[in-house]
Amino acid sequence: MAKLTYSARDILQKEFKTKVRGYDSIEVDEFLDNVIKDYEAYNQEILALKEENHRLVNKVDQLTQNQATLSRMKQEAPKTTAVTNFDILKRLSNLEKHVFGSKLDEEAQNSKISEHAKATLNSAAQRVFEENEDLDATKRF
Repeated sequence: MAKLTYSARDILQKEFKTKVRGYDSIEVDEFLDNVIKDYEAYNQEILALKEENHRLVNKVDQLTQNQATLSRMKQEAPKTTAVTNFDILKRLSNLEKHVFGSKLDEEAQNSKISEHAKATLNSAAQRVFEENEDLDATKRF
């Protein structure tokens, strides 16, 4: 802002020299009083506009920071969510393999053992049956 030459007080306290053919001092005083009022009104308006400008600049800065933060959060959120979902699914899969895989392995092993046991029992029963038949045949002679 340009530096002002006169303040309202300078205009109010200004006294002009009087000459014989000079201006009417009452008319000059009234005019200067009106100039002072306008000058003060302009100063108040300038101060109000400076305050409003300062407030709006601060608000723009704050909104810019908020927008930057939100855009950063939006960029980071999908990456974090995708990694988190992938990690959760991977952990869940490993857990299922660990829990159910062991049970399935045990069941498969148990079924193999039970099949082997059945086969052994069947073979033993068959031998006993054959031996009983041989014994019966021996008794007949």
